[in-house]
Amino acid sequence: MPRAPDNTASDSIAPDDHDKVCDDDALKFVQASFDDHFVVKLASIQTLWSGYGEIARYLVPSIDNSVIVKIVRPQIQSNHPKGWDGQRSHQRKLDSYVNECIFYHHYSQQIDYFCRTPVCYFSVTDTLSKLTENQVNRATSVLIMEDLDQAGFVDRCDHASLKTVKLGVRWLAYFHAKFLNQPVHNVWPIGTYWHLATRPDEFAKMPESELKSKAHAINNELNNAVFQTLLHGDAKLANFCFCANGNNLAAVDFQYVGRGAGIKELMYFLGSCLNESELALYTDMLFDEYFTTLKVAIEHYHVEVNFAALETEWRGLLPFAWADFERFLIGWTTAHYKLNAFMKKQTNIALTNC
Repeated sequence: MPRAPDNTASDSIAPDDHDKVCDDDALKFVQASFDDHFVVKLASIQTLWSGYGEIARYLVPSIDNSVIVKIVRPQIQSNHPKGWDGQRSHQRKLDSYVNECIFYHHYSQQIDYFCRTPVCYFSVTDTLSKLTENQVNRATSVLIMEDLDQAGFVDRCDHASLKTVKLGVRWLAYFHAKFLNQPVHNVWPIGTYWHLATRPDEFAKMPESELKSKAHAINNELNNAVFQTLLHGDAKLANFCFCANGNNLAAVDFQYVGRGAGIKELMYFLGSCLNESELALYTDMLFDEYFTTLKVAIEHYHVEVNFAALETEWRGLLPFAWADFERFLIGWTTAHYKLNAFMKKQTNIALTNC
C-alpha cells in the first residue's frame, strides 16, 4: 500500500528524499535489533490512522522468518478523516502508541492459545531519533512483532459469520479471565478509546439531551465496577486475524488497552460485527455464550472470584455500556451506521436506571 504523505519533512528535504531517510533509519534499527545486516524490507502493509506512521514487513534471515514492524512517526499536522486534528487528539494518539508498547512489553507474554496476540520481539519508545543526526525522522515508538501470516493467521474478515463472532467472543472471554481483578500498572487506567475522560471535545459537540446530561453518571457506573479486567480497548472485527481453518484467531492493535468491565468490550465487539437486526436476534445468545466461556476460562487460569456476583454486575452494566458508546458516536460524527434502534433501546434502559 502506498504511504501517505509525510508532512514532517523540513523545507530542505524533498518528500521522496524524506521517505528514503525514514526507510533507511527504520531498516538500520531492525538490523541492529536482530544484529543482522542482511535484514531487508519486503513491503509496506499500511499507513497508520491519520498518517501517523507505517506498518511494514521485513525479512530477518537470522531467524529465518519475516517480522512486522510498526513505526510511529508523528506528523506536524495529522489528517484525520473526521477532522479531529486538535492538539488533544494528537497527544491521545501519541500516548496510545506508547501504551501499546507497554502492553506488549509487560503483558503480552502472559497470553496463551485462547487469547492469542503476536509475539513481541522488541518494544521501544523514543528510539529512532538516536540512530541518526538527521532529526527529520523522529519516531515516538517502534514495535517489532511476529508476522501472524507466517504463524497461520492469514485471513481477515470484513463480514463475520456467526461462527466467526463466536470465536471473537471466546477470545474476549479468555483475555478478560486472564487479567480479571489483577493489579494492572503502566497501561491506561481506563481502557477503550471512547471513554468520557479522553473525549471532552466530542462531548462538547453533542447537542443537549438526556444522554448528555447523564453522561457522567453513566461513565461513573462503568468505571466504578467492582469486577474489572484488562480490556483490549478496540476489539473490533478488523483487529482480528483468523486461521485459514477458521478455528482460532489473534488480536492486534492494543493502543487503547486498559482496565474496565469486560461487558464494555463485548458490547463494542458485537456492534462491530452485527447489524441492527442481527443484534436483536443474536445478542442475548452471544452474551450467554460469553459468560459460559468466561467461567470456563476463569477455571482454566485458576482465578479466584465470585462468578455469580461478577455476572450479575456485568449483565446489569450492559445498557450503560451501550449508552456510553452512543454518547461518543453522537459527538464524534453526525451520522454513523452503528447508531441504530437496538442501541437506542439499550440507552433508554440505562437512562431510566441511571
